[in-house]
Amino acid sequence: MATDYQPPVADYAFLYREAFGTDIVARATGGELTADDGADIIAGAGEFAASVLAPLEQVGDREGARLVDGQVHLPDGFAEAYAAFVEAGWVTAEAPASAGGDGLPGSIRAGLGEIWNASNAAFALCWLLSAGQIHALDAAASDELREIYLAKLVSGEWTGTMNLTEPAAGTDLGAIRTTATPRDDGSWSIKGQKIFITWGDHDVAENIVHLVLARTPGAPEGAKGLSLFVAPKYLVNADGSLGDRNGVETVAIEHKLGIHGSPTCVLSYEDATGYLVGEVGGGLAGMFVMMNSARIGMGFQATGIADRALQQAEAYAADRMQGRVLERGGDAPIAEHPDVRRLLLSIRSDVFAMRALGVYVGDLFDRAEASEDAADLAFAEFFVPILKGWATEDAVALTSDAIQVHGGMGFIEETGAAQHYRDARIMTIYEGTTAIQSNDLIGRKVIRNEGATAETLFAQIDETVAALRGVGAGGAGEVAARTADRLERAVASARRATADVVGFGSSPRDAHAVSVPYLMLLGVLAGGWMHALAVVAVAAHEVPAAEDAARLTLADFYGAHHLPRVHALAETVASGETA
Repeated sequence: MATDYQPPVADYAFLYREAFGTDIVARATGGELTADDGADIIAGAGEFAASVLAPLEQVGDREGARLVDGQVHLPDGFAEAYAAFVEAGWVTAEAPASAGGDGLPGSIRAGLGEIWNASNAAFALCWLLSAGQIHALDAAASDELREIYLAKLVSGEWTGTMNLTEPAAGTDLGAIRTTATPRDDGSWSIKGQKIFITWGDHDVAENIVHLVLARTPGAPEGAKGLSLFVAPKYLVNADGSLGDRNGVETVAIEHKLGIHGSPTCVLSYEDATGYLVGEVGGGLAGMFVMMNSARIGMGFQATGIADRALQQAEAYAADRMQGRVLERGGDAPIAEHPDVRRLLLSIRSDVFAMRALGVYVGDLFDRAEASEDAADLAFAEFFVPILKGWATEDAVALTSDAIQVHGGMGFIEETGAAQHYRDARIMTIYEGTTAIQSNDLIGRKVIRNEGATAETLFAQIDETVAALRGVGAGGAGEVAARTADRLERAVASARRATADVVGFGSSPRDAHAVSVPYLMLLGVLAGGWMHALAVVAVAAHEVPAAEDAARLTLADFYGAHHLPRVHALAETVASGETA
């Protein structure tokens, strides 16, 4: 059976206080909050998640969402859990201050995102989509829409969705055929069908706000002809009370491989009332605000699901007695078998890298917002496809490894190990497949500026290598020296791969054929950098902390077992498209 969830409070305390050379929470909030406050928030969220959300994870998987007479009903306990989530203030806490929320910094939101998804990924998807819509409406909605809809989303009273995909328009948003026709009263009549709508219908909140991409009369073909609309499940009266049901019908819910507790709906719009968000023809720009938020959230989701699988695998391996363990006397659990220990260290070292990168990216966006510098924003956005693509791809592999630790019992549903693998599998697909992320990375963020932003990353890693070289002998010194050597070689391979990608600029098929390997290369490299920063921080301790030895072990393992992937991926990138 699934083990109790343990939030990684110590890791987040270390990341907030030390790993990046300063108290990043204090820096982001001007001293209003500190790293200690951040750790306390993570601990509080962890207690809530462990007691309220985690017990419903397998319930949601077994029961799933059900469509009865046009209304979706969620698994037992989900409505009560959502009410408790709202009552505890977690929705408002994460919403930006400009939208009326508490505006917690991105580094703390990264930790919360991991915790919600580790405890119950299907449940967490509701807030993830609402959070994305809050960002989109905050960026583009009129004052009237903000007052009616944004306030209710920020309070958590209503939830939000993202309506892009149609039966004949998946990745190619330009193929969208849902229409929006203006009415005399300023509203719009929306007609069409949307599929794969996460939390598109449910019974845990009194209203659902759909954010819909649609084509207006006379609009040009392709993505430039799309506009963005708010279409609520229930219309809102002038006094703010809920009125009649809007013309949005739940036609079906999808039967999926995983995330069974999350209702994925087919929605039909028949003369549904919608309200324009932003300008006519500006739909894609508005939707990408929400999409960007969701893609970052996928990185946190990947970290959470992978860590939950790790915790369960470690608990099983610590108890399971099977076979004679080499060079261990008496009875020893399978955790002492060399290959099982390798698997567990592999998962744990990768999870830490993902966790640290999530915090780093969250903090980058906070710094970019504070500086209002275009270069800072470009550097933050550079990491969005890397975090989403690399973390989700690795999470699928890590949850598979966690099943392997269980042996045959991992293949049995009752243990719960298989659920993590099934739940993780969608992450490389939704919010843009890994190839969509990698195409964005190479096209907009590498080739377009001839690798300048990538070089900014490499230069910062060079600085970390120099810091590692400065660590004295003894203690962390040996690990620091090995990490410096490995990271230096990896950066050299990454630079060559980047030059190859930029060189493919006149041969787009070559560049796109190896864009996913290039993205994964940068993800693995960034993970190694995160571990290197941890080594530098640990080396600065005059008195060793309790976690120091474990952090050095994980960094050393990552450098020996994961970082070498950079060299192999660089070879692949250099090959371009092969016949």
